[in-house]
Amino acid sequence: MNKPLFSDVTVNGERIAIAAIAAEAQNHAAPRGKPGLAWRAAARALVIRTLLLQEAARRGFTPDPAEIGPGRFETDQESLIRAVMEAEIAPPPPGEDELRATWAKNPERFASPPLWEVSHILIAADPEDADICARALKTAQGLADEARRPGARFAQLAAQHSACDSRHNGGALGQLGPNDTVPEFEAALKRLREGEVTAEPVRTRFGYHVIRVDAVAPGRPLPFEAVRDQLAEALEKAAWVRAARAFADRLIADADVTGVDLSAA
Repeated sequence: MNKPLFSDVTVNGERIAIAAIAAEAQNHAAPRGKPGLAWRAAARALVIRTLLLQEAARRGFTPDPAEIGPGRFETDQESLIRAVMEAEIAPPPPGEDELRATWAKNPERFASPPLWEVSHILIAADPEDADICARALKTAQGLADEARRPGARFAQLAAQHSACDSRHNGGALGQLGPNDTVPEFEAALKRLREGEVTAEPVRTRFGYHVIRVDAVAPGRPLPFEAVRDQLAEALEKAAWVRAARAFADRLIADADVTGVDLSAA
């Protein structure tokens, strides 16, 4: 009889059913054709959860759910896990020397966001209708070619053809920063130089865009004082994650776990 690909897992004698691991596996990505990777990741997550709850019981903790949103509270298990983590993990805050050294390694990493002055022409198209999209693309490509010609009047083209309300301002969208528009549109902005028009229309869920960057203000490195608090928060979070992983590894090393090879998870 063939051995099953997956099996129940036990943690210090406590059983985690196959069905529970299968449900958790939906939250873990894995390459196509390699379901075992998602399974092991899910099994590890549930093993750690079980060990934390066992640790809460060992320490005699009782549930005290905290409010995590208006009218929303932790479950009893979430409350217990949080209590264990708070009792065990308290990395020291980073010192001033560490903060300054981290900033000095790469000041460009801590920069003000870039800004773009942008105009566009939108040819609207339902992404579910292939025929409409094909016609919209053809129209947008013709407008892009025309807008790139010397002496082209972009504002006039936008006023005549754009489906966006910005047509009343010659297509001008004003000043845009990161995350102010959809990802495809922003990606095009990052590729364009000041005064340049897209050679090919940019497709988004709204249709096809002919984009012109009218001005660019690149991000500039910020002084240490301007980013100190943000940097301290990031280092504290990173230290907490490292400590949490180390704690989970210690719990696993001291536990009797069967049914899964956690060294491969």
